[in-house]
Amino acid sequence: MTYEALITIVVLVSVIAALISNRISADLVLMAALAALVVSGVLSPERALYGFANPGIITIACLYIVASGLMETGAVNWVASLLLGAPKSTSAAQLRVLLPASLLSAVTNNTAVVTMFIPVIQEWGERLNIRPSKLLIPLSYAAILGGTCTLIGTSTNLIVDGLLQQEYDLRLGLFEISLIGIPITLAGALYLYFFADRLLPSRGSVSNQVSELREYCVEFVVDPTGPLQGKSIAAAGLRNLNSGYLMEIHRGTDLLAAIDPSWTLQGGDSLVFIGAPELASELRKFRGMQPVEHQSGGLSIENNQRCIVEIVLGPEFPGIGKTIKESRFRTRYNAVVLSLSRGGKRQPGKLGTLEFKVGDTLLVETSFDFVEQYRFRKDFLLVSPLNNSTPPDYTKAPRAILILLLMIGLSASGFLTVFESVLLASGGMIAARCVTATKARRQIDLRVLIVIAASFALGAAMKDSGAADAIASVLLPSGSPAPMLALGAVYLLTVLFTEVMTNNAAAVLMFPVAQSYCEKLDVSIVPFAIIIMVAASASFITPLGYQTNLMVYGPGQYKFTDYIKIGLPLSILVAIVTITLVPMIWQY
Repeated sequence: MTYEALITIVVLVSVIAALISNRISADLVLMAALAALVVSGVLSPERALYGFANPGIITIACLYIVASGLMETGAVNWVASLLLGAPKSTSAAQLRVLLPASLLSAVTNNTAVVTMFIPVIQEWGERLNIRPSKLLIPLSYAAILGGTCTLIGTSTNLIVDGLLQQEYDLRLGLFEISLIGIPITLAGALYLYFFADRLLPSRGSVSNQVSELREYCVEFVVDPTGPLQGKSIAAAGLRNLNSGYLMEIHRGTDLLAAIDPSWTLQGGDSLVFIGAPELASELRKFRGMQPVEHQSGGLSIENNQRCIVEIVLGPEFPGIGKTIKESRFRTRYNAVVLSLSRGGKRQPGKLGTLEFKVGDTLLVETSFDFVEQYRFRKDFLLVSPLNNSTPPDYTKAPRAILILLLMIGLSASGFLTVFESVLLASGGMIAARCVTATKARRQIDLRVLIVIAASFALGAAMKDSGAADAIASVLLPSGSPAPMLALGAVYLLTVLFTEVMTNNAAAVLMFPVAQSYCEKLDVSIVPFAIIIMVAASASFITPLGYQTNLMVYGPGQYKFTDYIKIGLPLSILVAIVTITLVPMIWQY
């Protein structure tokens, strides 16, 4: 083994150990590995940085913007509400989750899909009286399986396709991977239908506890022309909220307390909610109601450019001792006060009659510029924006979906490459004002892009130094193995890497090992590339291997063993289907 190969293997082992420990972020670990390979002379600077020029990197960045446009316009929620329906059993509900989640994950970022679906699925489960733990792991698995159905379904597919372009001048079609992705998804759907209800725990309270640290009272009014008019409280999704609860309803001169979920909402009803700071953000995502404060005049800010900010009043705030109206808060700050908390508790009485005091905590709806403008002003002791608090602009959902369909059509027809169509779609989302340029920049996860690009350096070092050949020989040392055996070895090692490190890094590291097998066997790289795509995404056994698994871990109140119990059989099933079908579809 050469000096360069030995250094590369040491760096590789160090990277894996650092990622397993989870003490240092993945982007720092991979950049440190890149630096070590350059300084030690294993790679030239040009070779180490070639991953940053891979078209897959920019494609992934643009897909973040496309996904952001779908989220900002509420298109994901709209599609979900159309497809979920009202199943009669838990098994049927789990199967219903698969359709919208896998469908949307096939054409956009699956992390964004799961982010949007978690509250939707929780609220839907509450209406059906199904525990969140029965639905959220199937949601994550559906997103993972759906991502294997198209080239743009997950960043891993784009990265492997980028490697094929750079190393072999091969380019996969948008739906070419569907030939294996659809059978895998169908197999996973059948498995979840028959076994998920038995294997998943029944956890997660039907009514979530409200945070008592900072409790707010917010009041919303039902739009007489909106979709909530005539719906029951339960059907409207207001029965069990994630961050609070409906305390009472004001209807004309009547006060309706002791809320019954079967009560029908009427236009003009004033709904009083109690909950944590995030409650206002959650309620703003419901179509058909607005904060009561908005009835006295709107903000001069477009809906999709608003956010909810938590502020603490300082001693130099000019409105101390005055009510909201007397202080002219809206005019002075271009912000609407949604709620007031004092000493961590909500204040009784009408919001407009409360006088400001030093230390009061307000929830206000305002623009993004408010945070930068007043963060260091003496008026406020604290200015803290709430994450994901911008209400969706549902009027723009059709144009966002149209842009997505055009992107898919242009790419699938061969008129444009995937890179070109995604580039145009991301620009179209901004031009159509589905998402602002500022928010589009914020949605691009630079850490993920750095991890992927830096992983290319480690993959290049494995190939150039001979480390990939050494690893391949250790895995299958007896001469030239059968192609099917080599495929199995690549799949197994990719799955193991994915469970302990990022899926993108696992794919990049395994690609040169697959290249080594192909050179020894004199066979095509394509079936091996497809195997890596699927195996790098097939992370079902632990919550750590794939980000969507980790995202549902807390909301579903899962334990580590829950993933092993339901994920191990699914992982074996996907492996069998993949290794059997791939050689039949893509010839050696």
